[in-house]
Amino acid sequence: MNTLEAFNQALFLMINATPSTSAWQIDMACSIAVYVIYLVPLSLIAIWLFGDEHQREVAVRAFCVTLLALGLSQIIGLVWPHPRPFVIGIGRTFLEHVPDPSFPSDHGTIFASIALTLLMGGLRRYGVAILLSGLAVAWSRVFVGVHFPLDMLGAVAVAGLAFLLIAPLWRWRGTMLTRGLVTVYRKLLAWPIGRGWLSS
Repeated sequence: MNTLEAFNQALFLMINATPSTSAWQIDMACSIAVYVIYLVPLSLIAIWLFGDEHQREVAVRAFCVTLLALGLSQIIGLVWPHPRPFVIGIGRTFLEHVPDPSFPSDHGTIFASIALTLLMGGLRRYGVAILLSGLAVAWSRVFVGVHFPLDMLGAVAVAGLAFLLIAPLWRWRGTMLTRGLVTVYRKLLAWPIGRGWLSS
């Protein structure tokens, strides 16, 4: 076992819950691990429905960065299928999960991609909220035994790479893409927009 993998496993065992961990802590961690991810689409929808043109463009960019990052994550998983802790019999698992590759974490990739793009786009309040939520989810998924800590750090690296790869494409066509989506949105939701319920 190399030094990095040994460190990864040792850190995992420090965070991972044990049979002596109280039930309420495990239940709380499982809830965070499963349900907090829904804050991401809700946040992007809120930004779109109630934000201005710049905020909408940042939200669309965050969505594109996330799609690319998840694609890169899948490729990494195929090329280097790192097993989850329970697959190799390390620690305790308190949440059912399929034994697919663990590195990098899809949950971590989503949170890191969205948080990075929102923060870099100036949407500080939303970005910080997603960042803090992502940290909670990263902790919880290690705590309940379905991920190693380095799965989460790998997710941050993948998100950063995706952000950099999207940047030149976004400068080229990002504004045009956003305006096209705004046009469709205004046609589909003209009635509530006309009554002032949603931003135009």
